[in-house]
Amino acid sequence: MSTVTPSMNNRSRRGIRVAIATVLVLILLAAMALSTKAVKIGSAADTQTQVFDPDAYGAAQFPKTQAAIESRAVSADTLAAAIAKDQDAAGKQYGVAGGGIGPEMSVKFTGVAGKGDSGIYYVKVPGVPDSVTVRVQTGPAINGTDLRDATGNISFGQFTNQIDYQNAGYAINTEMKKEVLSKIDTAKLTGKTISVVGVFQLVNPNGWLVTPVKLDVK
Repeated sequence: MSTVTPSMNNRSRRGIRVAIATVLVLILLAAMALSTKAVKIGSAADTQTQVFDPDAYGAAQFPKTQAAIESRAVSADTLAAAIAKDQDAAGKQYGVAGGGIGPEMSVKFTGVAGKGDSGIYYVKVPGVPDSVTVRVQTGPAINGTDLRDATGNISFGQFTNQIDYQNAGYAINTEMKKEVLSKIDTAKLTGKTISVVGVFQLVNPNGWLVTPVKLDVK
């Protein structure tokens, strides 16, 4: 008859525990390997992890924004009449939902620039009632995120955080200044006829603050 000593039983149990632990470690390593995704440097997946570059974003996005606003732009007299008749209907027909405050309205007009105040000019536009004040931003500061929101194609979910989302708007504004406003003397527009294509947020139907994507001096 053979006799199994307590020490032999202990060694057997320890051996079983070690084997089980080894198997569990191997399973964990296999799971980690399966869940690890190789990302090629410079690929689309890699760009999602990179730090947001406002300059590069603005340079790439502004031409798209400019083209979209030009394609949607409605003559100011037509837009003013539609807003006066039914602001909500005009917003739905001609606007793009923006920021929850009011729709973004793409507009085009030619008029005489009047008084300038900190780079914002009042413009008298034929066919637009005197009760409607049309103003155009020419810098140096371009306020708001109208250019970012004008197309409806840029949303918060495309960015890592709120700061990058805000910087996207600033970047597009900055690129617009470089591509549009830097080519004219914005300090001497009073009394001159200007042609504008731009966008404003419809909050006050009688007060339009237009951010341009095109501005030509006649």
